[in-house]
Amino acid sequence: MNSTFGTPGLFGRGSWPEARRIADILRKETIGGALLLAGATVAMIWANSPWSESYEALRAVEVGPAALHLRLDLATWAADGLLAIFFFVAGLELKREFVAGDLRDVRRAAVPVAAAFGGVIVPAGLYLLVTRQAAGAAVGWAIPTATDIAFALAMLAVIGRYLPAALRTFLLTLAVVDDLLAIMIIAVFYTDQLSWGPLAAAAVPLALFAALVQKRVRAWWLLLPLALAVWALVHASGVHATVAGVLMAFAVPVVRSRAAGGPQAGPGLAEHFEHRFRPLSAGVAVPVFALLSAGVPLGGASGLTAAFSDPVTVGIVVGLIVGKPVGIAAATWLVARFTHAELDEGLAWIDVLGLSILAGIGFTVSLLIGELAFGIGSDRDDHVKLAVLAGSLTAALLAGVILRLRNRVYRDIHRAETADHDRDDIPDVYQREQDRPGRNSG
Repeated sequence: MNSTFGTPGLFGRGSWPEARRIADILRKETIGGALLLAGATVAMIWANSPWSESYEALRAVEVGPAALHLRLDLATWAADGLLAIFFFVAGLELKREFVAGDLRDVRRAAVPVAAAFGGVIVPAGLYLLVTRQAAGAAVGWAIPTATDIAFALAMLAVIGRYLPAALRTFLLTLAVVDDLLAIMIIAVFYTDQLSWGPLAAAAVPLALFAALVQKRVRAWWLLLPLALAVWALVHASGVHATVAGVLMAFAVPVVRSRAAGGPQAGPGLAEHFEHRFRPLSAGVAVPVFALLSAGVPLGGASGLTAAFSDPVTVGIVVGLIVGKPVGIAAATWLVARFTHAELDEGLAWIDVLGLSILAGIGFTVSLLIGELAFGIGSDRDDHVKLAVLAGSLTAALLAGVILRLRNRVYRDIHRAETADHDRDDIPDVYQREQDRPGRNSG
């Protein structure tokens, strides 16, 4: 429990508006996670069926204007185009959380941010250690560093229905920060040839986009062409096109200024865009990417035997199921150690371990980095897919065992967090938190 009123618990309960918003996000992402799993399952079955050639033929279909150097195959469109929507939504969520959410309080933000960095550094280090003698393997060091938001939350809906709100918020924020770190890694380390002309040109439509959204312009016929121009120019520059999604997300205002909104400030466009684009991201972009990326043959020269004799495969699996939990749990413990914060009432370090293992589900962004590192369709790209699938499923099973063991405790906390005896649609526990002396609502 909290040691003092001035020192928040390590996983202290946030405000009621934030808890309600996070619950809404989790419902949408859980549905998206189910669709993602369905897409990945169809891809695996299709790629190992008698009709496997049609699967590869579908991935290789080219569409787009050749004059703009955008005649790309469907697999590339999914990775470069659809995932830009995914990262746009992730960028909106991260900015909103740190500008208007509970994490604008530095003490609350320190835990998931530190955990995200730990969950990147340790898996990368273990991967490099395992693959140190394998020629050409080092380029894949970032593959086991990402947490898949949709996949992890879909598993959470199955194995941790009563997980306390603070832990759900921690996992969601950790995954979002993790993915933003991944996109920074992609921009810096996986850009082979940088063309400064298109990159500089992208600043023009980006600036126009930012100016319009700052004035709360929502007209799609103005914003969409600018967004497409930013995406196309970033793609032409050699920087991975998904970076465009993050740049545009950070330009969207979270809070409406008093000058623009009248006497009272209110929510900015970030909430509106997140509401509109999250279903597209979770329901279309990520599942289609999974369908076009997850299919890999389990037999033959690039099958299971060859894959697990490759140090790259072993390094990814070790990074996901060992590196992620060690990095996240260690970073969280260090924050607690140096801030003298204690776990909130009812929680234990086994809960942190369970969530840290669950964060080892690294599907979408891990597959993307694998394609960038080793090339789409290469033998090692197939090994990466098998490793990511094996590591992610193992992490889900291990986390499931730990979190299910704590289910009785979570049920008790859930009852306390949802009790509303005065029937005012606000759980009583949040009202008591607000009335506590010295309460910092963040």
